[in-house]
Amino acid sequence: MKLRNKWFTLLLAVVMVMGWSSSAYAQTSVSSETASEAAKKEEVTKITLLHTNDTHGRALEASNDGMGFAKVSTLVQQYKAKNPNTLLLDAGDTFHGTTFATLVRGESIVDVMNKVGYDAMAAGNHDFNYGYERLLELAELTVFPVLSANVKYPDGSYVLEPYIIREVDGIKLGIFGLTTPETTYKTHPDNVKGLVFEDPSAVAKEMVAELSGKADVVIALTHLGIDESSTDTSIKVAKDAPGIDLIVDGHSHSTLVEGLKGANDTLIVSSGEYTKNLGVVELEFDANKKLISKKANLVNKEETAEVEPDPAIVKVIEDIQKSQEAVLSEVVGSTDVTLDGEREQVRAGETNLGNLITDAMRDISGADVAITNGGGIRASIAKGEITKGSIITVLPFGNYIVTKELTGADILAAIEAGTNAYPEPKGAFPHVSGLTYAIDLNKPAGERVVNVKIGGKALDLKRSYVVATNDFMAAGGDEYTMFMNAPIKNEFPALDESLIAYIQKQDTLAVKTEGRVQIIEKAAEPVKPTEPVKPTEPIKPIESPKPTEPVKPTTPAPQPEPEKVVYVVQKGDNLTKIAKKYNVTWQFLAKLNALKNPNLIFPGQVIKISA
Repeated sequence: MKLRNKWFTLLLAVVMVMGWSSSAYAQTSVSSETASEAAKKEEVTKITLLHTNDTHGRALEASNDGMGFAKVSTLVQQYKAKNPNTLLLDAGDTFHGTTFATLVRGESIVDVMNKVGYDAMAAGNHDFNYGYERLLELAELTVFPVLSANVKYPDGSYVLEPYIIREVDGIKLGIFGLTTPETTYKTHPDNVKGLVFEDPSAVAKEMVAELSGKADVVIALTHLGIDESSTDTSIKVAKDAPGIDLIVDGHSHSTLVEGLKGANDTLIVSSGEYTKNLGVVELEFDANKKLISKKANLVNKEETAEVEPDPAIVKVIEDIQKSQEAVLSEVVGSTDVTLDGEREQVRAGETNLGNLITDAMRDISGADVAITNGGGIRASIAKGEITKGSIITVLPFGNYIVTKELTGADILAAIEAGTNAYPEPKGAFPHVSGLTYAIDLNKPAGERVVNVKIGGKALDLKRSYVVATNDFMAAGGDEYTMFMNAPIKNEFPALDESLIAYIQKQDTLAVKTEGRVQIIEKAAEPVKPTEPVKPTEPIKPIESPKPTEPVKPTTPAPQPEPEKVVYVVQKGDNLTKIAKKYNVTWQFLAKLNALKNPNLIFPGQVIKISA
């Protein structure tokens, strides 16, 4: 009995120990699972979105533009080294805008973007500038999708891919595109003939519904902008279509340093224009794939001063430039006269080249008036054949033509601002078509533009006129601030393209100055009459001299004739410069040489300095 009790006690002890051990193991296991779950909940997935917009074909770094695609590529590589979960997006107006782009109808930009490694882009209005059929061809050449969910054929089918879903480190990103309905008039109407641009807000709602449950985050890649003058904006889409986490925007060239908080907790970002900035958005997701943080910033051009351009992109660009040399030598017309684009001339008066350019602007736009700044004309064209390359040398900035409705008062203010330095050269000097004016030098600057006529009729200060200008001036550049607030009525191709098309319609050019700009010289000040001297004492009669022997006449010595001074005009000369050299006025030289246009002198021309 004692032995049985002893075994029972031993068995009970073993069971208790095993139970305790099992319980301890169970508690340890539960505790371990809880820690694992807690750690999992603390896991954060970070995704970096880099973005550009409105680059307008500017592939190269330039002082008046941005950092260029080669530096953008280097920055992309640096961000990917820090975080492999990095995508690169573009919000449109990319395939058109510079000679580099337009000579091959956008294909050069596709080649560069493919090499840089873009993941998607939205179609902007200027991406339709070669016609929508060409945009479809370019979209076939890209290794990334060109998106737009609201551009459709009449039967309702999509012209371009509406959206994509990209999975990055387990997170699904739904990205859809939107294009401004302003494209119907902010490219040539024939470029989008037959297409339907649906309401972006309505389509955005459809996209949110489509992507719900398929994507962890919804991103709208849009070319809408935030201009108050626009009906359809990214701000409106954020308000009308709840469920969009991020809008990467373009069109208004807006620089949103830290983004703009839209309705429904939508973050709107835009990087400005011309690769002057690279946009950066940092997204963070918790372990349940919920978006918990989104922050935006910009890397500006100044910060990239020490960044080395990507050699691979540099080579792509250089190879494209070499291949375009043959295209640049293509003859587009001929001229029987030198087309004057010399700096000192175009910044201080009417020239035949300024007339030709503004006539081309008015021809393509149908505007009442065309105005462009002399500072945008960078070279002359010699007598003979005209090549594409020579046109591009004259107009190198890639500016395009826009029309605005302006009052007569605005037009007068513009001409006053552009001529207020005359006769000194000024980049803002207005070259015109459809309009004539005079500068009265007897009046103070800001009040001396007179005899303004449009279509041969006196300017009506209260009437509205359609004015064609370049996009730089339209945005207030060169002190044309009176143009800024008027909404854009229409947009047209680049200045160089428009000039080439106009020349190709002409016979051999023999363009002249026509008195579109006239000068009313300063009147000479009248000489004040001097008062007669009053006698102080009576004048005494003069005694007659005693006669002397007559003096024998002598033969006068021959006198030399006055020396005639002349000057042969050198390259870069202007009348003001020559006048200062000889301490006379340019008005004196103009009158002495009977110059009809004092602003138009040529190398080799003989200028008389004295009679």
